Amino acid sequence: QVQLVESGGGLVQPGGSLRLSCAASGSSISTFAMYSMNWYRRVPGKERELVASIGGGSAGIIQYADSVKDRFAISRDNDKRTVSLQMNALNHEDTGMYYCSAKWGIEYWGQGTQVTVST
Repeated sequence: QVQLVESGGGLVQPGGSLRLSCAASGSSISTFAMYSMNWYRRVPGKERELVASIGGGSAGIIQYADSVKDRFAISRDNDKRTVSLQMNALNHEDTGMYYCSAKWGIEYWGQGTQVTVST
């Protein structure tokens, strides 16, 4: 069983930056390294969107939604069992609840952290 806790959300003005973090517990470092780590966001009235993912294992393939390419950067620290999402040039469409997930067969979810982009 993996527990995930997100942090770093908040209110930011358009054009600003935020860094989200997701801390995992309940797995060893070697097991955590095998998980694909993902950031999703949910906006009321819209489908949940996969924002960014970073694969597990030695490949660590990174993928981004088109809407965030060149603005967001995902990274992971397997020794610390964390995954981060650096978000730059934020705009109103980035507002939403951001969730971290860990997937290796089974997918585990955090409780989410709210990001609000507003003046």
